Amino acid sequence: QLQLVESGGGLVQPGGSLRLSCAASGFTLDYYAIGWFRQAPGKEREGVSCISRSGGSTNYADSVKGRFTISRDNAKNTVYLQMNSLKPEDTADYYCASSWDCGYEYDYWGQGTQVTVSS
Repeated sequence: QLQLVESGGGLVQPGGSLRLSCAASGFTLDYYAIGWFRQAPGKEREGVSCISRSGGSTNYADSVKGRFTISRDNAKNTVYLQMNSLKPEDTADYYCASSWDCGYEYDYWGQGTQVTVSS
């Protein structure tokens, strides 16, 4: 069974940090670009970041540039999203998804992990 499983979400104070993980099972992440998305209550889903298959190319939404860093460890079959200087507006459910390349259709999606930024 092909699965992506997110973890690492939680409650954090403004200015704090979290590291989200996206682990694959049933397939090898090496062959896929991985994107992170988020959806806040009452809002549409938005793309946060994406990393190419090799890890050599990354992109970020303007709202998270300079604060979030995406990385991958293909040996661990895992992609990470390091989130620093978190703001209340970062509160959302975060999802990872796989694609042939960043900007293409995403096929497999995880179930999401909740991030709440609040004092």
